[in-house]
Amino acid sequence: MDMLVFDSIDKLGRIVLTAVMVYVLIVVTTKISGKRATSQLNNFDWIVTVMIGSLGASTILLESIPFIEGGASIVVLYLLQFVVTKYASISPQFSSVLLSEPRIVFYQGQFLPEAMRDERLTRQEIECAMRSDGIRNLDDVEAVVFESDAKLTVIPKNKEASDKDTVAETLAPLTD
Repeated sequence: MDMLVFDSIDKLGRIVLTAVMVYVLIVVTTKISGKRATSQLNNFDWIVTVMIGSLGASTILLESIPFIEGGASIVVLYLLQFVVTKYASISPQFSSVLLSEPRIVFYQGQFLPEAMRDERLTRQEIECAMRSDGIRNLDDVEAVVFESDAKLTVIPKNKEASDKDTVAETLAPLTD
């Protein structure tokens, strides 16, 4: 019970020094790895981010993990993320395995219950996305797409376009 508030100045110093070093390492490797590391996260990016956070915390707090070992594991995860996402950007087949496809959950005034059920979305969540985009009437929405980064994209109807120029052509690949 005596270590509840404070154990030793040596442990505290180690934690502070390691925290600074891990922080610098993560900031530098995130900067080097580019926008992808901090962009809207898809499932894959989210998993890597959680793992890096866990490794950082373990390296800071656990004396049994030296900075070099914890730092190496963080750098390896960033490198793996780079390699996997680079390959996914040139291989549509690999990308389709790695990333989830966007899915239409609302189309031309109709909620799509099967798509909503499969994506575990509620009507309230879709309506919230519409309100966030300033839409007050369901009839003003062409479609709502549940993106691979788990964001809802609201596509308003273009009232001035001819039937040929509608957004339906853009959405056609998602309805197949």
